[in-house]
Amino acid sequence: MRHSNISVFVPHIGCPNRCSFCNQNTITGQVKVPNANDVEAAVKEVISHPNYDAKNTQLAFFGGSFTKIDKALMEELLSVGYEFVKNKTISGIRISTRPDGIDEDILNTLKAYGVTAIELGCQSMNDKVLGLNRRGHKAEDVKKAAALIKAKGFELGLQMMTGLYGDSDEGAINTAKEIIALSPKTVRIYPTLVLKGTYLAELYERGEYSPQSLEEGVELTSNLLLMFEKAKINVIRVGLHTVESDGFVAGPWHPAFGEMCQSRIYRKKVLEIIEKEKTPKGKLKIFVPFGCVSKMIGVKKSNIEFLASMGYNCKVYEHNKMTLSVMVD
Repeated sequence: MRHSNISVFVPHIGCPNRCSFCNQNTITGQVKVPNANDVEAAVKEVISHPNYDAKNTQLAFFGGSFTKIDKALMEELLSVGYEFVKNKTISGIRISTRPDGIDEDILNTLKAYGVTAIELGCQSMNDKVLGLNRRGHKAEDVKKAAALIKAKGFELGLQMMTGLYGDSDEGAINTAKEIIALSPKTVRIYPTLVLKGTYLAELYERGEYSPQSLEEGVELTSNLLLMFEKAKINVIRVGLHTVESDGFVAGPWHPAFGEMCQSRIYRKKVLEIIEKEKTPKGKLKIFVPFGCVSKMIGVKKSNIEFLASMGYNCKVYEHNKMTLSVMVD
């Protein structure tokens, strides 16, 4: 059964500074600071659905630095959620925050209110990149916070970004390696977008920052996904859900970005098999696990067309195995 989140956004509140890329209002379309009534309404809305599953549903506070907001407000929001946890209406509470928003006292408070998972926005593990993007913390803060979170028995999630100002593909790969070394339960990967009202938009307009192209974003992110897959770390989100159209300036955003990355992985795996087995050009049958045909075909048949350009006429079939295989037709 797939886990689901009842998301409550807390845009910008608690953030001690504004990161180069951040405009939560553009990302979420929300400006209002939530209150206890908003939390209760959000939970009741979800649990009223006929397919709602209590064991696999969490309340999630996203968008801002949750543990750095006013403590009274934080406890007000958590207390409402905790009532639903205690009566087993939901399985737990998930929060996102900054690495420098974690210490022993905060973790004790979160534990007392039924929080089960904590996600840290580390974005990069390179101090120079963090400084250029006005993050206000260092890589060592991520390591210390991650260790504390795991020691207290919380599920650890880490969030990283690609295409940051001053970063490179190699830098993002190194960040992924350091994240893997911290052994989080989950990871989110967000390609950097240029949004109106941000420092990054100023840099872009002055010609001092060039965002990734969609192709560059897909290629790098697919490589990162393979790294996390090999490390058996669950990537629960790739790219932003939505972006307000009037706030988007530039960058590798696509409504099917995650699907494009998964399709690129399938392409890479087919190419690896073809190279390894020295498969002759011509007709090929590609067998994929059930439900994965569209991923292999690619958005607008991109994978099929790419393989055709290499001389392979491919047809895709489902089979009941978890692996991908290729057969000469």
